[in-house]
Amino acid sequence: MANFEETKAQIIDLVNKRIVPGASFGFINSAQTQKFIYGNKEWVPEITPLKGDELHDLASLTKVMGTVPLILKMLDEKLINLHDPIKKYLPEFADDRVELFHLITHTSGIHGYIPNRDALDSDELIQALLKLPVTDTFNKKVVYTDTGLIFLGLVIEKFYHMPVQDAIMKYIIEPEGLKDATFDPDPKRCVPTYEVNGQMLQGVANDPKARQLGKHCGSAGMFATLDDVMKFAQDMLKTDKKFLYHNFTTLDPGRSLGWDVKPDGSGHVLFHTGYTGEFLALDYQHQTAMVVMTNRVHPIQNNQLFLERRETILDAFLNESK
Repeated sequence: MANFEETKAQIIDLVNKRIVPGASFGFINSAQTQKFIYGNKEWVPEITPLKGDELHDLASLTKVMGTVPLILKMLDEKLINLHDPIKKYLPEFADDRVELFHLITHTSGIHGYIPNRDALDSDELIQALLKLPVTDTFNKKVVYTDTGLIFLGLVIEKFYHMPVQDAIMKYIIEPEGLKDATFDPDPKRCVPTYEVNGQMLQGVANDPKARQLGKHCGSAGMFATLDDVMKFAQDMLKTDKKFLYHNFTTLDPGRSLGWDVKPDGSGHVLFHTGYTGEFLALDYQHQTAMVVMTNRVHPIQNNQLFLERRETILDAFLNESK
């Protein structure tokens, strides 16, 4: 029975070396769970210890905890087909080769520069994204972007006639019993990230596109506690939750429907990260999981050392999971 002592020590070392202010993290081993809270919620404007019930800005974990499971639910209910062209639902998009499959596997090749992107409002940004060209990486290379999940969010809105974030809450978060997960957090409960225009972001999404698109953003914007993400991870390991369970459709170099697939030998380890310092690993073969929630962008965004250490922590988890 794995106890993940080495992985735990490495996560705690992130805090001790002041690479992050603090860490809320946990492990799942079959039916057993362990949770740990270590370090601080923030360093600026004053040092505040973590309590463990804080809401973290999940950043791109929003994709795999919200938009991806809702798309899988729609696939299961035959509302959509993975090989439907985007044009079927978003006629403003010009290229009829690109399918929903390409969006959810990050193989669409959609890429390009949007001038003055951060100055655009929600409608203007959506129109600019829909006009982005398809590059020569289409269907050849995995290039991780937000655009595909934003487009999938717009497809969701066509069916449910509500903003994608409202649909995620109604059809995924509430049925899952994720009690604190929200797109509209109480700032007092939130872990702050970094300053924008002289104001520390707290309870406001760090992702600029999420701030611009508001409820229409399917790529970022969710806040949740460690307990929420742990419960989600537990349910992801089960096979009876149709809209969560993965069929491990793998690609070169190893992505599944929305998730990264780690080459552990079995090919059955899903992994995803959030820009703000969250990451989640699910080992189906050994029925284990790791949830790590840090604040690697506080008080400044640039934190390359964390990214290097994150890979080492993942390797330790996979090794101890066996």
